[in-house]
Amino acid sequence: MTLEHDLQGITTPLVTPFDADAEEIDESALEDLVDHLLENGIDGLFPCGTTGEFASLTPAERRRVHEVVVDRVDGEVPVLAGAAATTVEEAVDYTEHAAEIGADVAVVTEPYFHGPNAPTGNRRFFERVADRSPLPVLLYNIPPCTGGKIAVETLEAVATHENVIGIKDSSGDLEYMLSVIRRTPNEFVVLQGYDALLAPALRMGADGGLNAGSNVAPATYAELYDSFDDERGIELQDAIEPLFGACAEYGFAPATKTALEYRGVIPSDAVRPPLVPVPEEGQAGVAEGGDALLEK
Repeated sequence: MTLEHDLQGITTPLVTPFDADAEEIDESALEDLVDHLLENGIDGLFPCGTTGEFASLTPAERRRVHEVVVDRVDGEVPVLAGAAATTVEEAVDYTEHAAEIGADVAVVTEPYFHGPNAPTGNRRFFERVADRSPLPVLLYNIPPCTGGKIAVETLEAVATHENVIGIKDSSGDLEYMLSVIRRTPNEFVVLQGYDALLAPALRMGADGGLNAGSNVAPATYAELYDSFDDERGIELQDAIEPLFGACAEYGFAPATKTALEYRGVIPSDAVRPPLVPVPEEGQAGVAEGGDALLEK
């Protein structure tokens, strides 16, 4: 099997559990979360993504999270290591460490804070990282966090790079995703990152999902992937909406952690500034959204 084939299905962007004060990473809880996901049919794991609060971790903490996850997975499913950075050197450094510890893919966003002053800027950034990365690179399109979409023209250009394997698209724009599918090679992996559009994206030709809610209900997301084109898939897609709505309202890391704490998967829903926990008045809704999804 190829890596492209292995990335089909559902990959989970892991939360990063902290102690109650969010001062330290709770490595034991992280290992338990990995076990929870592997036991319930998840096809890949993505530590240090947006849901994993990578931007609130130190470089050393990011590396340690990768180490814990790779060690716990022990080759059972692909590990996609978060390598988002604003400089080529830093992104390459994360890819090199990920390769050293046995991760399978490096995930790279476009630079954030200052966007490119011309369309070729992102292309140059991605190509320079891919040229030097010892791991295949999965691009990550998340406009709210980077200031803009990765232009389809940029993706069309870099998709032919031998070390660029695909994209996670969290734009929530199905027309954009369809343009990416049409204008990139068949082997270019397209993963839908917007939970509310997972089944429609799969029906349109996406290869899989990379979805925050799969932390909470991994078996449900795995079943949705297997049944996306029939009535059961439609039923499961509808069931995702309450939890996804809570994530959209309160933030993906806070809401997902609240649901996981409620289910007893992790001991604390603590997040780091600038994020804040789900307020008390919102916690019941998050719990109910998770329950409704799990009961499907």
